[in-house]
Amino acid sequence: MEWLNYHHLLYFWTAAREGSIARASHQLRLAQPTISGQIHELEEALGEKLFARQGRGLVLTDVGRVVYRYADEIFSIGREMLDTLKDRPTGRPIRLQVGIANVVPKLIAYRILKPALELPEKVNVIVHEDSPERLLASLATHGLDLVLADAPVGAVKVKAFSHTLGECGVTFFASAKLAPKLRRNFPKSLNGAPMLLPHDTAAVRRGIDTWLLQNDLRPTTVGEFDDSALMMTFGQAGIGVFPGSSAIEKEIQQQYSVQPIGRVETIRERFFAISAERKLRHPAVVAISERARTDLFG
Repeated sequence: MEWLNYHHLLYFWTAAREGSIARASHQLRLAQPTISGQIHELEEALGEKLFARQGRGLVLTDVGRVVYRYADEIFSIGREMLDTLKDRPTGRPIRLQVGIANVVPKLIAYRILKPALELPEKVNVIVHEDSPERLLASLATHGLDLVLADAPVGAVKVKAFSHTLGECGVTFFASAKLAPKLRRNFPKSLNGAPMLLPHDTAAVRRGIDTWLLQNDLRPTTVGEFDDSALMMTFGQAGIGVFPGSSAIEKEIQQQYSVQPIGRVETIRERFFAISAERKLRHPAVVAISERARTDLFG
């Protein structure tokens, strides 16, 4: 049976947390060569490099970040054990590491994650935003518990499972100045109208392009965005019409002071929770999935 040397892990964890071996040396009251040697022994035992040189400093490798996460959890549990034995309240929250694909609207992401924060148990949600490919790679190395995306796992070769959260139609919005004119005779009113669109990396963009083509509509595209919140901010300023998820129509109106000019149910926007496990077990993830299906997209 292989055993982990927890002293080596402690030295690594301290160096990673403090940001340098010098500061870890001061914290642990040990000589720098001692800490460096112990970390090297841990790397040899794991068969992986945990730090890489960047200029004069050290940064965690991808494997180092995974090991640091586990080490942080291990020593946190150790502190909780001591507090429990001494009859101290731990107050330790459930950790939930979530990756949000940058094409997922921020308001949708908030609504999806909100049930996790309403559980009786305390939950600490750590949110990362990035491209779906990078997030799925992190999920595969257990750096994340969950990825929220607008498409299921596709060509990316990782062992992961897609759980459908729900789908909704699309509503087109405009500023108070543009809305009255564009609301009349919708959707023909979109011909020649200035339009803001999600970047073509967003799954919903293909649905919008198909719908425009099928209805012989030719708006003037004035902006394309990876970030839906930025797109809506431009729309708020009256730069152009923009699409948004019908499931959060009221929230978009309130937050951006815009008005709906038309709804299109044939354009479908879909959302998925992607996990490394076929059956969801994390209590916060289960709450997210159940509430999304019943309340947000039900």
